[in-house]
Amino acid sequence: EAVRQEFTPAKVGDSFGPTWETCWFKVELSIPLAWAGREVHFIWESDGEGMVWCDAQPVQGLTKEGEKTSYILTSSLKETEPHSLTLYVELACNGLFGAGKGSMIAPPDPDRRFTLSKAELVVFNRDVYELLVDLEILLDMAQLLGEENQRSFQALYTANQMINVCDVTDPSTFPAARDLAAAIFSQRNGESQHTIHAMGHCHIDSAWLWPYEETIRKCARSWVTVVRLMESNPELTFTCSQDRRQICVLWQAQQFEWVRSWYPRLYAQIQDFVAKGQFIPVGGTWVEMDGNLPSGESMVRQFLQGQQFFQEQFGRICSEFWLPDTFGYSAQLPQLMRGCGIRRFLTQKLSWNLVNTFPHHTFFWEGIDGSRVLTHFPPGDSYEMHGQVEEMLKTVKNNKDKGRVNHSALLFGFGDGGGGPTQKMLDRIKRMSDTDGLPRVQISTPDRLFSVLEKESSQLCTWVGELFLELHNGTYTTQAQIKKGNRECERILHDVEVLSTLALAQSGTFQYPASQLQRLWRLLLLNQFHDVLPGSCIQLVVEDALQYYAEICRAGAQLQEEAVQSLCGDLLQPKAGSAESTLVLNTLPWERTEVISRTGPAGTETLALVTVPSMGYAIVREPLLPAQPVTVRKQEDGSIAMENGVIAVCLDTMGRVTSLRLADSERESVPDGCYANQFALFDDVPLYWDAWDVMDYHLETRKPVTTLLKPLEITLTGGLRGSVSFSLWIGKSSTLTQEIILDATCPYLRFLTQVEWKEAHKFLKVEFPVQVRSTNATYEIQFGHLQRPTHYNTSWDWARFEVWAHKWLDLSEHCFGVALLNDCKYGASAHRNVLSLSL
Repeated sequence: EAVRQEFTPAKVGDSFGPTWETCWFKVELSIPLAWAGREVHFIWESDGEGMVWCDAQPVQGLTKEGEKTSYILTSSLKETEPHSLTLYVELACNGLFGAGKGSMIAPPDPDRRFTLSKAELVVFNRDVYELLVDLEILLDMAQLLGEENQRSFQALYTANQMINVCDVTDPSTFPAARDLAAAIFSQRNGESQHTIHAMGHCHIDSAWLWPYEETIRKCARSWVTVVRLMESNPELTFTCSQDRRQICVLWQAQQFEWVRSWYPRLYAQIQDFVAKGQFIPVGGTWVEMDGNLPSGESMVRQFLQGQQFFQEQFGRICSEFWLPDTFGYSAQLPQLMRGCGIRRFLTQKLSWNLVNTFPHHTFFWEGIDGSRVLTHFPPGDSYEMHGQVEEMLKTVKNNKDKGRVNHSALLFGFGDGGGGPTQKMLDRIKRMSDTDGLPRVQISTPDRLFSVLEKESSQLCTWVGELFLELHNGTYTTQAQIKKGNRECERILHDVEVLSTLALAQSGTFQYPASQLQRLWRLLLLNQFHDVLPGSCIQLVVEDALQYYAEICRAGAQLQEEAVQSLCGDLLQPKAGSAESTLVLNTLPWERTEVISRTGPAGTETLALVTVPSMGYAIVREPLLPAQPVTVRKQEDGSIAMENGVIAVCLDTMGRVTSLRLADSERESVPDGCYANQFALFDDVPLYWDAWDVMDYHLETRKPVTTLLKPLEITLTGGLRGSVSFSLWIGKSSTLTQEIILDATCPYLRFLTQVEWKEAHKFLKVEFPVQVRSTNATYEIQFGHLQRPTHYNTSWDWARFEVWAHKWLDLSEHCFGVALLNDCKYGASAHRNVLSLSL
C-alpha cells in the first residue's frame, strides 16, 4: 500500500508529524563503483522510530535511542552485486519512549514534530571499529579495576602501547595494535572465577507510553534487527558440536501472535531460528502481567494461554517464568508456576525497593502452600545492560549470595520500548569471555544458567511469602475504571464458562463457545499487562483498554444468554394459567439466600427473597418471607438505625457508622468516639512516578471528609430491604453519593458509592475503625489469603503502609472479627485497628 503512494521530495532537516502519524520514505541508492570490496552502510537518524523495508519485507529497525542507525547493505561490495537499489523507510512519529511533553512520563505532546537529521550512504571501516572496542574495554579495565589491582595497570599500559603503535593514517599498523589487545584478552581466568551468563534481552512493554497498536511495530522493528544480528554472528551459534552458544532473546506469547498475524515472513524466520536453538521463547505467560491484581483464575489463564501457544508454535513449553518488570509478586505464584510446569523464576524489580534492600539474588521462593521455585535476580539489578566492564564488575560485587553460588545472569539489550541487543554489545562480551581480572562471561541461555544454579543450590536460602515491591503502591488504585473493568470481566467470563459447561453437560447438541471464550480471555489477559491494569499508561491505552472491557461485557452477555437458553429454555417459556415466575441462576459453589430485584408485569421493580442451590438455578413464583423483616428507624437527632435480625447498625447524619453489632450479641464493632465509613482525603504528591506512587508521607496529610451536600435520609423503609442515602462534598469540586443497604437475612451491610472525581494530586480513602485487636490483618489473594502486620515495628512492616488485596480484608481476634469487602478495588491498608480501602 505504501509503495503505491505518490512520493514528494524530502531532505535532511525536514520534520514530520504530528505524534502517532506514520510517514513513508522512498530511498533510491547508488553505490559508487570505487567502493568495491568495502563494507557499505545506509545511515538513517531521526528522533522517530524507523524500519527499513526491502522487497516488501522489513529488514532492519532504526532507532537512534537504541543505537541502531544503520542498515548493512553489503559486508564486502562485489562487482556482481547490484550497485543501485530502492529501499523504503517507515517512520513512526514517536520515540523509543513515546512522545512525553517535557518529560518521559508526561502525557504525550499531540503536536510534536519529528526531524530527519541524517540520511547517508557510507563506507564502514570495520578495522577502526574493532580497535575502538578494544580500547574501550582496556580503558574501562584500567579505570574500574582500581589501583590495587595489577590488571588495571596492565590494561592501561597495553592501551598506551596501542596508541604508540597505531598510525591513524596507515591502516597497515592496525593489526599490530589489535594483537596487543588480543594478548591481554587471551590471558585466562582461574577456575574459581565467577561466571556471568549473558543473555540478549529485548523487553517490550505491550503498552505504556505508546498504544497497543504501536507495540506491534515495535516488535517487528526489534525482532527483525535481532534476526539480522543472528545472521551476522554465526560463530555465536555453532562454535563446536558440543557447545551451541545462543543469542537468547526473550519475549511474550501475545507479541509472537502479533508478529505472526502482521509480519508472517518475519515470523517464519523467527520459527527457523527457534528450531536451530538460537531464538529462545521464554516467559510462560500470554503477557508480562501484573503480579498482584489479576485473579487466581486469570493468572492460570495467563500460563495456560502462554504455554499452549509456545507448545503449538515451537513444540515446547517454558520451564522458566520471566517477569522482570512488574510491581510485586503474589505469594501464590510459586504454586501456580509449579502447576503449569515451571520450576524457575527470574525477575529484578525488587532492586527498586525504596526502603529495604532485598537480601538475596539467588534463592528458593516458597508460596502459601509450600511450593518452591528456584529464583534468580540478576545482580546487576537491570534487564537492559550494555555489556560493559562496569556492569560485569557490578554483577559480581553486588551479588548477595557469594559463596553459595558462583553463577549469575546478565541481561543485555535496550528495553521497555524495545530495541534489544546490538552488535557492539556482543563484541564487548566476546572480548571479556575469559579474561584475567574480569569475571568469566559467556553467551548463555536461561536453561544453562538455571541448570548450573540447581547443581549449586544446596546452600541457598528460602524466602517465604510475597515478594512485595516497596514502591509503586499507587498502582493498586490508579485508573479506577480499569480496575472495575478487570473485576467485572473476570466475573463475566467465570459465569459464561460455568453456564456453558452446565449446558453442555445437559445437552450434547450445545456448542461450547471455546474459540469465542479464548478470544475474550486473551483480550482480558492483554489488559492485565503490567502497565495497563496498574494504570501506569497514557490515556490512549486507557481508552483502548476500556473498549476491550466493553467488548468482553457485550460478547460475554451474549454467550451467557445462549447458555441459559440451552440450559433452561423450556423453563423460560410462558405457560398459560401459570403464575408469573423468575428464573434465578447461581454460579457460585454454595447455596445462597438473597434479596433480588426483578421487573414486574407493569415494568416496575419488585423485590423477592430467594434461595438458589450452588452452581444451579431456581424458579421463583412465590418469594420467601423473611423470618424477620428489615426495620429502619429515624432517631430524634437525625441518625438512623437499621436491623434485620442478623446485624444492627446505627448511622449519623453524614452516613458514618457509629454502631455495628450482631443482633444477638452485645459486642460492639465500632470503638467509642470513632466513626466507620469515614471518608478521608490525602495529599498525593510523590517524588517522581506520579501515576505509580503514593509515598508514606501522604499519611500525614489526612483530612476527614465532613462537608454535607445532602444529609442522610431514608430511601427504603424496610421489609425485604432498607436503605438510606446521603451526599458529601470532597475537596474543592468533587462530590460523593452513597446508598447504604441492609437486606433481609443478610449478614453484611452494603455501600453503593458513586464519586464525581475532579481533584488533582489527591487520594480518597474510606476508613473503618473496629473494636478488634490483632497484630496481623488477613487479605484475600489469588486462591488463598495472606497475613500482613498491623504495626510498623520494623522497616519491612512500615514499607507496607499501602498494600493490595482482592475482594476482602479482615481483622479478627479469637471468636470475633470484622471484614471489609469490595467489588472493584485493590488498594488497602490495616494499621492498628483501622481498615482502609483506597478509592
